[in-house]
Amino acid sequence: MPFTLATWNINSVRLREGLVLRLLEQEAPDILCLQECKSPVEKIPTEAFRDLGYGHMVARGEKGYNGVAILSRLPLQDAGDLDFAALGQARHVAARLEDGTLIHNFYVPAGGDKPDRAVNEKFGQKLDYVAGLRDWLRDNRPERSILVGDLNIAPREDDVWDHKKMLKVVSHTPVEVDHLTDAQEAGRWVDVTRADIPDGRLYSWWSYRARDWAASDRGRRLDHVWASPDIARAAHGSRILRDARGWDKPSDHAPVFAEFDL
Repeated sequence: MPFTLATWNINSVRLREGLVLRLLEQEAPDILCLQECKSPVEKIPTEAFRDLGYGHMVARGEKGYNGVAILSRLPLQDAGDLDFAALGQARHVAARLEDGTLIHNFYVPAGGDKPDRAVNEKFGQKLDYVAGLRDWLRDNRPERSILVGDLNIAPREDDVWDHKKMLKVVSHTPVEVDHLTDAQEAGRWVDVTRADIPDGRLYSWWSYRARDWAASDRGRRLDHVWASPDIARAAHGSRILRDARGWDKPSDHAPVFAEFDL
């Protein structure tokens, strides 16, 4: 069953409903995983998505914060959610396709501004969250699974605009990269995007603070698509829709795509 999957931190699904509709109409992924929906589940604008053929959704939400959703043209079964670091926040939801493929959609905490858990509680929560994911994966090795989302960590040197300058900036510090690497290795996940695009700088996020984000191009690859090793070779066609960062009133993230022939 071939399908195209996209993941996108939308930064408010209600505020940017029009952008989601534009993506669904223009790119037509079979499955769209959204993060930072900032909406209770019952207030996600599902009617407009349904009109475009996306009649299936599993989601977890909060008022004004966090929130994750999986929209699909393919039938989905709700497969639950996980809460690491006891945050009690809507940061994960899972769905199972009819062929048994399990899709995990994560929104990892951003971690605040200072990469020091002694003075920044949010940074400690981020590390604890990723460590919790690692520990869970050690006991639950994934099979026929896809993990996507805004993981809020750019692991490789060419996943940021300047490796040396970013070493002390939250999202690319060595301790964060080590935590994410440990989680990836615990589940033996394959980084699908980099398997398809192994070389060169690659970004999915550009700060709102930049006067001209495209010209300065100080990006980071924070959004990821991973696959369990048993289905990783079925993945191909990875790309990042950079143009979406330039749409009217955009998210600061761009959608990341992958195709799977399962």
